[in-house]
Amino acid sequence: MIRYLFLFAALSGLCSVIFGAFGAHALAGMLEPRMLAAFQTGVQYQMSHTLILFITLLIRDLKQDNLLLELACYLFIAGIVLFSGSLYMLSLTGLHWLGPVTPLGGLMFITGWLLLAIGSWRAQDE
Repeated sequence: MIRYLFLFAALSGLCSVIFGAFGAHALAGMLEPRMLAAFQTGVQYQMSHTLILFITLLIRDLKQDNLLLELACYLFIAGIVLFSGSLYMLSLTGLHWLGPVTPLGGLMFITGWLLLAIGSWRAQDE
């Protein structure tokens, strides 16, 4: 399973670079500034959480039995999909019902960071 998590992290990094370039070049003249800013926020959060996902996977790989680190990885993935994904869809489609999904993704990020902190702390005791 870990190889699929690493694959997700790599593809998420790839997509965030592509989406960033797409937003900067193709969408700059097409979207109103507020929607373009939302799209760019999605890209920034996707890339930063892709990097922490990759780092967490590396730590988790060293500490094979650390369930908290593994759960943090899944929460970072859920956050990327829900937070960044909802911002991308909101920006591109204008579907405002997606707005409440974004904070749920943010909650996934926050919980992932908390589990990363606890899991990393406990890993030092092993």
